[in-house]
Amino acid sequence: MSTPMTFADPRLATLDGFRVEIDPARERADVILDRPPLNVIEMGERDQLRLVFEALDEDARVRVIVLRAVGQHFSSGGNIKGFLEASPEHVSKLAWNIAAPARCSKPVIAANRGYCFGVGFEISLACDFRIASETCFYALPEQRLGQIPGSGGSARLQKIVGITRTKDIVMRSKRIPAKQALDWGIATECVPDADLEKATGALVDELRGFSPLAQRTAKKLLNDTEDATLSVAIELEGHGYSRLRQSDDFREGVEAFHAKRKAKFRGS
Repeated sequence: MSTPMTFADPRLATLDGFRVEIDPARERADVILDRPPLNVIEMGERDQLRLVFEALDEDARVRVIVLRAVGQHFSSGGNIKGFLEASPEHVSKLAWNIAAPARCSKPVIAANRGYCFGVGFEISLACDFRIASETCFYALPEQRLGQIPGSGGSARLQKIVGITRTKDIVMRSKRIPAKQALDWGIATECVPDADLEKATGALVDELRGFSPLAQRTAKKLLNDTEDATLSVAIELEGHGYSRLRQSDDFREGVEAFHAKRKAKFRGS
């Protein structure tokens, strides 16, 4: 059963527009955007989201993190007026805050439905998996404001879909429906809206079945080698493989395979 989570950090005493729930039995934490009807993300909320992901990364009870939202829409984006009121120093931190899911060593799943625009799309792109309901639309609409994405959206998107499609999305403020997002590799899965929670839960349970040490190693390797040459990527992969070769989890995996039983990984 999920229960509200509290944090020792005084900066997280009152969460701005979201809440956090934890289910220790399922080793799952949910970061839930909760400012209906559109779940607009305020400037201060971005700072708190970063701190929450950092805290959950250190929480031994948590194996998998889910980023989701209440209502029909994941998020319509940021508070537009807030951009004019924010200081240049604060604005310069936007991409760092929104990249918190990518820096987190644990698997992070974004469950997207309805509008997933602007910073809502950008923080979803920073997650490892995006499960999109058939109602979902992704967009980076900043051109309509005389601006460009400022939290890593265009950069991450270009890595996924290439420069031609990214220009089409960014320069035309184009909305991408869920099924097209799946075809283009933006979404990991596309499911009927009624099945979004079920599909998210199934992925959580699947990921929990793997070695947490191997999961952390794989995530870091893939993130670190995204821009590497092939030879460098293969070299780093070899180092990661060698370290895991010495782990208790690898020994358990091999022994379980030969014994034809389910492995019981401990993360060591």
